[in-house]
Amino acid sequence: MNIEERTFEFALQIIKICKSLNKEHEYILSKQLLRSGTSIGANIAESQAAQSKKDFISKMSIASKEARETFYRLRPLDKAGYLTTPDKNFIFTETNNIINIITKIIITTQKNLANAK
Repeated sequence: MNIEERTFEFALQIIKICKSLNKEHEYILSKQLLRSGTSIGANIAESQAAQSKKDFISKMSIASKEARETFYRLRPLDKAGYLTTPDKNFIFTETNNIINIITKIIITTQKNLANAK
């Protein structure tokens, strides 16, 4: 599964978590998590139409920031007892995996760009 498909599937998991949060009347944190968790894949999809390697790196860097924000937003929700789903370990692991993959993509692209000069 490529990173675009992986982040799409991740976004579906985030949507499920947010639906659960809304049932518990937790709207503010849910909305913030929904925005950051679904924008990871959106920025990766946008990077596929980048006009240059620098533009690609920029879009991927935004995706990385959104993934890190998502990880942060999940942590207090978990500590506050909102994440009770059996998939909670998966979501944390997958967030870290996505961050690591995006970071490798950025580093590789930066090296390729530097070598092309």
